[in-house]
Amino acid sequence: MIPYYRLREAILQAEDHPSGLAGAVITAEKWAEIRVSKRFEGLLGEIRAEAQQAACEPVPVLDFADIQTFRERGTRLEAERPYFRRRARLLALTLGLLIDEDNGYLAPLQQTIWEICGEYSWAVPSHLPYADAGEPERLPPSDIVDLFAAETAHALAETLLLVGDRLHPWIVQRVRSEVERRIFEPVFRSERPFFWFSAEHNWSAVCAGAVGMAALLLVEDRERLAWMQARVCDAMESFLSGYGDDGCCMEGAGYWTYGFGYYVYWAEMLHAYTGGAIDLLQADKIRRIADYAGIVALTVPTCVNYSDCSPEIRLHPGLLSRLRSRIGASAPPVPLPPSFHDDHCYRWPHQVRNLLWSDEASAQGEEKTGTFLFQDADWVIDKRLTPSGLLAFSAKGGHNDEPHNHNDLGHFLIHAGGETILTDLGPGVYTQDYFGPARYTHLHTSSLGHSVPVINGGAQEGGGEYRAVRLRSEYEGEVLHFDLDLTRAYGESAGLDFFGRSFAWTCEQNESFAELVLRDVFEFKTHTAVNEVAEQLISLHRPIAQTGKLLWPSEHGQVELRYDPAVFAEATEAIETSAHLGEARIVYRTVLTARGLPQRFESELTFVCRAIH
Repeated sequence: MIPYYRLREAILQAEDHPSGLAGAVITAEKWAEIRVSKRFEGLLGEIRAEAQQAACEPVPVLDFADIQTFRERGTRLEAERPYFRRRARLLALTLGLLIDEDNGYLAPLQQTIWEICGEYSWAVPSHLPYADAGEPERLPPSDIVDLFAAETAHALAETLLLVGDRLHPWIVQRVRSEVERRIFEPVFRSERPFFWFSAEHNWSAVCAGAVGMAALLLVEDRERLAWMQARVCDAMESFLSGYGDDGCCMEGAGYWTYGFGYYVYWAEMLHAYTGGAIDLLQADKIRRIADYAGIVALTVPTCVNYSDCSPEIRLHPGLLSRLRSRIGASAPPVPLPPSFHDDHCYRWPHQVRNLLWSDEASAQGEEKTGTFLFQDADWVIDKRLTPSGLLAFSAKGGHNDEPHNHNDLGHFLIHAGGETILTDLGPGVYTQDYFGPARYTHLHTSSLGHSVPVINGGAQEGGGEYRAVRLRSEYEGEVLHFDLDLTRAYGESAGLDFFGRSFAWTCEQNESFAELVLRDVFEFKTHTAVNEVAEQLISLHRPIAQTGKLLWPSEHGQVELRYDPAVFAEATEAIETSAHLGEARIVYRTVLTARGLPQRFESELTFVCRAIH
């Protein structure tokens, strides 16, 4: 990433300028400007309400029974809710103290910091090793540095930067001591580096970025700091290697915000610390990664959301503003910053940088339309802004061992007039099972929860050997073609010699109209008419069925499917499921079943899409 001698020289020669370490000059005038901002009015109201509540209530208790629940039932929310409520208090009380100069927040803030410093572990229970006999080499829980332990260290370190002069010296000393003991010692002195140093996904960026920022804020020995930042750079190399040259985040827009966000937050703090001598945003690949958010953004707040990415994403104007101003990245409009409560983990740098980094241009943004192909990830996205709203189509290839993978090869989305009508369900509830051997028994991750066929009773299988091959991605006149060979997406039970799926998408912008023709070709191993195909279509909208037609209506758009009723029998089932944070949700899975098929079978489904004022 950068030669060590250059990094060391830049750090050793850096001037002392703690007010700029968050990547913005932090002054009383800046907070006064934020205080009267109309754009931040709603957010500031939420921060004040949270701070006032924290000033009146005790710090949430982390009960052993809740921690134990993860091992007994595999559920995470019981222990994580009070854990993250503590982080919400830390953030709100610190910002409330800065924005309103209300010293009534000081005592509850100090108590919150004290309680966090006394936690059994800063890692969440789902990331802790289980204390089985016979495993003496495992680190103790207090020394485990996961995403949230690293984030806690950074949040506490930046609290000292912002309000440390108002805190009791014992509080300041304890923060420094606990970060040293819990974070710096195990991360930088352990003979066995944490796995995330070589992870090619968000963990490497978040853990290393948060630890790296904490070190920039707390470590005074410049030689030691230079060596620590070199180790952080190693982890960031791993993170960036998880992206192809196309800049696509296969984990989805939420994890782009998370992983790449922490990369940017750390890189900008290092840039500020070294007076601009180290600039890790100036690379073509970084620019392509930075453009990702604008490409996958649909009608605010929706997005193209493969893998464990929610169908709606609240982008952070601070991050987008910085990427635009520093490297000219494109960014979708963010009229208002996300709610204080939008991130249930209450991650510190998102909200602080939203306040310190946001510029007015981020409110307007730009609608990035056109056709986009992520060559390495095998995603195609086409977006057209019509007089009645956005029309968009996307489909994906890839393989079934991607980060936060779903078995979804050949899956597709249709967005009409503001809503994604044929959709991706996004993440389910994170549990022990969800990330274990039973992962693909869950609706959200299984191909049974995606718009792909079940073939002779066989669903897609998980693993890197199950993959798509892109055959074509090009325009022919006004028609966008995206063709995939999906033979290797299925196991032996599907009985396939060949399965090809082709998409032909035509969008008539001036008429707010689009058409998608989906053709599937199946060649089976058996030559007798015993084969069966069940074409699945996934939506959060209940379809209206007529002979040979299905209509999915929404408030500002609709999708109509035309199919041959002589070939397919239609059935729609309503399935109860839970979204990421446990919210109840009804999913409508439409299945078109064709039975008694010969050795070769071709199907054609036509989707007529309209955006409506």
